[in-house]
Amino acid sequence: MRPLDRPDVAVITPTGLRPNRLPFLEELYESLLAQESVNWEWVIAPNGSQADPELIPTAITKDTRVRIVARPDPGPAPARNTALNFVQAPRCTFADDDDRLPSLSLAIRNEHAITTGLHWIAGRSADWDADTGSLTTWMCPTPVGQHAAGDVWTYWPDPMASKPPIGHCMLLVDTRLARTVGQGGLHKGEDYVYALGVCGRSDGLMLSDVVYHRRSHAGQWSSQSTYRDQAEFDARQHAWLAGLAERELQAEKTLLGSAVPRARPRDHEHRSSISA
Repeated sequence: MRPLDRPDVAVITPTGLRPNRLPFLEELYESLLAQESVNWEWVIAPNGSQADPELIPTAITKDTRVRIVARPDPGPAPARNTALNFVQAPRCTFADDDDRLPSLSLAIRNEHAITTGLHWIAGRSADWDADTGSLTTWMCPTPVGQHAAGDVWTYWPDPMASKPPIGHCMLLVDTRLARTVGQGGLHKGEDYVYALGVCGRSDGLMLSDVVYHRRSHAGQWSSQSTYRDQAEFDARQHAWLAGLAERELQAEKTLLGSAVPRARPRDHEHRSSISA
């Protein structure tokens, strides 16, 4: 792919390709086709015992903007991480296989990333009832506006009382930052540590615009009564502690600043500069 053809934004979707969710995947694709004023690529990462890439509708696989990155059975976190290996766009976001993106989702976040130079831009998420078409916006604890690295963590005072103050699918992230942070290796709540890591390592911006539609349906895993178990609470604690560590490291970095003496060149480096 030539540099001029490089997409602006990559969308990464891990999927188990379960038969009942294939129509949802097609609806996600239709929402990508409806994106305005942005060039995108879509990296689909099938994973799981039923995730046969042959199940993906041909309307999707024949699109040259789509890349299929199949993995035998690593789970969503490793699938998202390895999918990042194939991203060509300078910025990326995640979308689950049962959700969809509003038509300006990618463009509005991408434009703000370009104009501000910030490494992450987030918008709001709304719960979407596909049967009625109703949308209920999640007014997340992270307020609208610019946030310094580590500040988002402060809006999550008690990890046992609530989920993180921002969702990973709400974020459009510099691909380098996404690769640096990664999604860990957890099988549940892996996205928590990613969201806190991205916001903890770099300044960013929270928009008032809704950029993600999260489908409400009976098969929604995180809505099941069994989802909130010890593994999920452990994931919350892990993400909270990771966010705390990022914030403390950022504070130390600020305090040190120019107080750190500049290292003297080694003898061979000094000689090289003289000979040059």
